[in-house]
Amino acid sequence: GATDLLVAMTRTGDKGPKGISALIIDTKTPGISYGQKEKKVGWNNQPTAVVNFDDVEVPAENVLGAEGQGFNLAMHGLNGGRINIASCSLGPAQQCFEDVIQYTNDRKAFNRPLNANQHIQFKLAAMATDITTSRLLVRQAAKALDAKAPNAIALCAMAKLHATEKLYKVCDDALQLHGGYGYLKSYPVQQFWRDTRVHRILEGTSEVREITETCIEWGRENRKKPGGICKNWKMGGIIFRGLW
Repeated sequence: GATDLLVAMTRTGDKGPKGISALIIDTKTPGISYGQKEKKVGWNNQPTAVVNFDDVEVPAENVLGAEGQGFNLAMHGLNGGRINIASCSLGPAQQCFEDVIQYTNDRKAFNRPLNANQHIQFKLAAMATDITTSRLLVRQAAKALDAKAPNAIALCAMAKLHATEKLYKVCDDALQLHGGYGYLKSYPVQQFWRDTRVHRILEGTSEVREITETCIEWGRENRKKPGGICKNWKMGGIIFRGLW
């Protein structure tokens, strides 16, 4: 274990979200053990393993919040988590962009730099645009979350979806522009490419974020209509209503 405390969700009541409570657990508590460290594609400086609980006894005072609030606490934490993951994509993408600018300027083909090629210039311009728009959307979402704005949940979902999708592509394009060198571990672009891939999965997949963005402004009564989420949804007002 690489941590002193665990926060675990456990069922303390009836079926449904109101029966879930959050517990703070000392990792030295008898009955806690760990599986083998997972071998991941990226994020290798963060240990990942299965946590096993075998007849672990936790005192009642270790309940986080009130009993039955675990699910609500987890959902509330996801909004900030989505901003965090979006922010984690900004740094690697920015570094990839700076590296590829330098590389395409230094690398020569047919007696001139690679970035003298108009196609590559267009690619670099698109990368710069995606980084800038992602940064602005992340900051807007963070500001809305701090202010407890009514559109904060939608903006957090948008920031996470936009940043993780666009900025992974920035890293992918940077690796492509490095050519075969980009696939070598002596060039850092490959690590940024590997690390940002999982951002499209963490804190809610991109596919789930698309549903969230589409439905968040509908209201609870519309989401309960027969046929599932987003029946008869239309573009033009539903996603963006009241966001600005």
